[in-house]
Amino acid sequence: MDGPSGSGKSSVSRGVARALGLRYLDTGAMYRAMTWWMLEQGVDLADPAAIAARAGEPQIVSGTDPDAPAIHVDGVDVAGPIRQSDVTGAVSVVAAVPEVRVRLVALQREIAGAGDIVIEGRDIGTVVCPEAAVKVYLTASAEARARRRSAEVAGSTVEAQQAAMAKRDTLDSTRKTDPLSMADGAVELDTTALGLEEVIAEVLRLVAERRSPEGEHESPGGRDRIHERT
Repeated sequence: MDGPSGSGKSSVSRGVARALGLRYLDTGAMYRAMTWWMLEQGVDLADPAAIAARAGEPQIVSGTDPDAPAIHVDGVDVAGPIRQSDVTGAVSVVAAVPEVRVRLVALQREIAGAGDIVIEGRDIGTVVCPEAAVKVYLTASAEARARRRSAEVAGSTVEAQQAAMAKRDTLDSTRKTDPLSMADGAVELDTTALGLEEVIAEVLRLVAERRSPEGEHESPGGRDRIHERT
């Protein structure tokens, strides 16, 4: 499950994992955990070489329970701290460093290799699990994404979130290593006009379709698109 901030990846992925009885992995939390550690260590985030030099140090452990996703760094529970504004503002910078991505992609592939799982992020279908049986790219209008995120962040406004997301979208989609993009064979699902349960149901339908012998195919061009419903 890939897509930009505010497209609904976390809620949808967890809902799908619960419905199918699968494990769940939030790869974005891993990049946030790395960013939190860098900030705690006083690493100069304006210096990619400094980030790269220490990317192998923190011990990051991700839980895979969709009902209680957990993440620890060097034994410390950081599920709360990684959602703070300082981490949010710096995560795209840290995530753009190739050494960070190599380290975390290896961890993600190790977790994925343990059995069926729902994984969300920005490079899952393109880099982490390009052979995944079902690849979904969630998107939504800029306003809808900002509205959802502002509802989650106390004291924030839609305008502020829209500006922050535009900046992050640019960083994520233009970085040299593993930029955000829609994978070949992925289904693009526009969630702008859909409720959470509707999106989960649509993804479950796609999973059932792709699991059936008749559904093991790609649409012309290798990508399907499901547009918003009104």
